[in-house]
Amino acid sequence: MGHLTSKFVDMSPACSGTSEHHFLCSICLEVLTDPVTTPCGHNFCKTCISTHWDTSTTSRCPVCNQVFSTKPQLKVNIMMREMVSQFRRESERKAAAPGEVLCDVCTGTKVKALKSCLDCVVSYCETHLKPHLTASGLRRHQLVEPVENLETRMCPKHSKPLELFCQSDQTRVCLMCSVLEHRSHQLVPLGEDLFEDKKVYLQQMIQKRREKLEVIRESVRFRKEAADRGKAEGVEMFTALMELVRRGLKELMKTMEEQQEAEEREAEGLIKELEEEIFELMKRSSEVEQLSHSEDHLLQHFCSLKAPPATKDWTEVMVHPSSYEGTVLRAVAQLEDTLSDKMMKIKMLEMKRLQQFAVDVTLDPLTANPYLVLSDDGKQVYCSDVKKNLPHNKERFSPCVSVLGKQSFSSGRFYFEVQVKGKTKWDLGVVKESINRKG
Repeated sequence: MGHLTSKFVDMSPACSGTSEHHFLCSICLEVLTDPVTTPCGHNFCKTCISTHWDTSTTSRCPVCNQVFSTKPQLKVNIMMREMVSQFRRESERKAAAPGEVLCDVCTGTKVKALKSCLDCVVSYCETHLKPHLTASGLRRHQLVEPVENLETRMCPKHSKPLELFCQSDQTRVCLMCSVLEHRSHQLVPLGEDLFEDKKVYLQQMIQKRREKLEVIRESVRFRKEAADRGKAEGVEMFTALMELVRRGLKELMKTMEEQQEAEEREAEGLIKELEEEIFELMKRSSEVEQLSHSEDHLLQHFCSLKAPPATKDWTEVMVHPSSYEGTVLRAVAQLEDTLSDKMMKIKMLEMKRLQQFAVDVTLDPLTANPYLVLSDDGKQVYCSDVKKNLPHNKERFSPCVSVLGKQSFSSGRFYFEVQVKGKTKWDLGVVKESINRKG
């Protein structure tokens, strides 16, 4: 009994690498159930062989066709049943879990792959991988960790393993590609280090873009706040300006109405005075008319000598059409002065708000063109006719007559003032640090 146990252990799938087909029934092609052994030495499921013989006229082995004169009385092969049971347990232990790469060779229970061969384009489990570890010809094959869709690891053009990565074109290539299409490109072997470097590089790119995204979002928030503040200030300013215009218009209308009333009173006074003179003159005319018909010559003579009623010389008296142009112009001029004062106050407020972003900028002598002369404090610069003998460092502008500030800014808002009083020619701007300084 001990000998049988020893033999059983030696023949176990784990130790001897027995293939699955040794435990398959030749009739149902499934793993043996209640295995029995015919006199000719072949194994079948007890139910399968019994059914086969019951439906046949002769008792014949389905594998070797050996005919038995009498139907054999078969009993379950205890040793084979134990081997099959252990095979089942081993197969279940090695069976691939969901998501794991399967062995392409296993026909029954799919066992998880241990390695994938780029030369064979096949994934192997531990049992089926053994020839690649022992046979001299197969040992030269390139084995990698199990991968699905192994064909994607092969060059579709040359049917060779994609062993290299072209950094110039950012694609995987085979050895043939590296010689033909990518000869002058930067190539590196595919490996874990490459993917780790790539992962690190991608993470860095992601981080940079997240930081940039936050900067942009902050800028959007800042712009929205500035826009809302500008709208509110705009409404406030224009409301105040409209109020000024409204008051100015009201005062203008009042002035014009007062002027109109004064002119009307003056005209009415003249009309009244004229009407009174006309009345007196008509009265005197009537008296003269009556005396002209009287026979009292003494009375006629007296009346003719009597002075006419006093009247005004109306020759130079004129009532000119009203003119309000001067009044309107004066009102508009006054409104313009008021608006100018308001605009000046608004500009001063805007200037004060900008000055909160003020920065102190000093000029960098290492970047100054040899014809430029800088003050000791780096706050002033002028162009000389004499070229100074200065080191030809990469930061210096030449032949362009320019100089950069020492301070650099990557983002945000910055305010600085430059005095150019009395200058006839000057340039001022903001540039990138990478500006061409030798062109």
